[in-house]
Amino acid sequence: MDWLSTENTIAVLTAALGLLATVGALWYERRVPRRKRVGYRVQMDTAIGDNIRTGGANTRLGLFDETPEMSDATLVLLRVENDGSQSITDADYTGRALHGLTAVFTGRTIRGLAVTAPTGADHLMEHFTAGAGLRYEGSTLHIPRVPLNRGQHYKLLVLLTGGPVGGEVTMSGGIQAGEVRPNRSTTPDDKPPLFSLPAQLLTVLLTLSVTALASIIVLRDATPPPIECATGELTVLGSTAFAPVAEELADKYEKDCPGSDITVAAHGSAAGIRELDDEGKKTSGGRAGEGRTGGNGTGGDRTGGQGSPPLLAFSDGPKSDGFPRLAESRVAVSVFALVLNDRVRIRNLTRPEVRRLYRGGVRNWKQLGGPDLPVVLVSRGSSSGTRDTLQRRVLGGAFEIKASSNDCLSKDDPSVPVTRCELDSTEQVLDAVGRIPGAIGYSELRSAAGLKGLHRLNLDGHEPSVEELARSGYPYREIEYAYTYGRPPADSLASSFLAYARGTGLDVIRTHGHLPCATPEGLRICGDDA
Repeated sequence: MDWLSTENTIAVLTAALGLLATVGALWYERRVPRRKRVGYRVQMDTAIGDNIRTGGANTRLGLFDETPEMSDATLVLLRVENDGSQSITDADYTGRALHGLTAVFTGRTIRGLAVTAPTGADHLMEHFTAGAGLRYEGSTLHIPRVPLNRGQHYKLLVLLTGGPVGGEVTMSGGIQAGEVRPNRSTTPDDKPPLFSLPAQLLTVLLTLSVTALASIIVLRDATPPPIECATGELTVLGSTAFAPVAEELADKYEKDCPGSDITVAAHGSAAGIRELDDEGKKTSGGRAGEGRTGGNGTGGDRTGGQGSPPLLAFSDGPKSDGFPRLAESRVAVSVFALVLNDRVRIRNLTRPEVRRLYRGGVRNWKQLGGPDLPVVLVSRGSSSGTRDTLQRRVLGGAFEIKASSNDCLSKDDPSVPVTRCELDSTEQVLDAVGRIPGAIGYSELRSAAGLKGLHRLNLDGHEPSVEELARSGYPYREIEYAYTYGRPPADSLASSFLAYARGTGLDVIRTHGHLPCATPEGLRICGDDA
């Protein structure tokens, strides 16, 4: 059965263990009495008489030359603490005697006593008085009824004679609903454990179970396919600004999904949409979305089969109404920038100034406060989505002035007031702007970053930035659409690649300076700009 997998089995067992741990803890809390307990241990037992063994030899120190009866003196440091689960009050000590506990140093005689308490527990010292029952005789020490909060302790330094180091030390006494017993040091700094032993065991068991489950989930397949892969061939057309994203997505998809072959052939948004529409009409006989693939995931064949052709087109902005059979998917928000040659040290333009520039109203940069250099407009062809976005978003729907130059250097049409040329790609535009004094152009945001000879311009005081897009309202931006001819079958390579772009490919889109529509911020902007 599918559900009876290893990870599911461990998940069920982990849940069952957690339930049993909870029930066990509740049962323990209700059924097992919480104990009050006084623990004690000897922390030091050392000789301090005349003959002290050091370094393998007897060395005479002469500490008690004038008191021969102290020649066999020893010091014992006895620690007494509340190591139970509840506080102990003076009323919790049982017995009729005034004192609460009795310590016996077998074979030795008590000669003196000193009491210490840790910082913050100085109030314990007020209980160590003769009136409270503190006294010693022979080998027996009577200890008062000292109240102790959980984890509190005090220490007794006892001077002894008459017996060797290491003699037996015992403590006795009665505790209401509790006991007195020897214990061991729990931690190097003598702090009581935060959790009881049952709680520690349960924690270890649960941790091991969860770790095992997580390891199986993570390690069962180090490189799982991000989606249901499809095989076959696909050609990606359209936007040159979005082409770097498409190329990296194609490379990653081919690695994750063997048997797929994706070619990126970007020649402009409008050109890609026209080619997609033309091929779609050929393969479907004019009926969008009909038919199925032949089982190879390509989304149909190019030469007369019914259905959607194995093509996908990215477009900077929406298609026109003249292509009703194309189905759209919003992929990302692309940010564009005006780029200016570094000889012109202007950093910001208003939209009215940009409109004047591209309508031929500004012939020399000194008209806008710049140097005495003629304006050179380096533009894209009419199929460019970047150009179309500029016209709609920045120029207010107006077209650029007509081209007057073929090489961007000499003006071939004297009737046009400024030099304006049209180039085929974003890379060509950036190269021309960087080497021609006075040149201005436009580009996808990330492509223009860090290039020599040019800089990006702010618009209306707003910096071109993906990160600040929602706050600033920077105008030169557009939704990046993906178009197919109708809706290709779910098992086609076109559908699978689109799902990949909007899922696993989100990091690729971000890396190239675009904002994915599938993110919360991108979803809002993609909806507002539609």
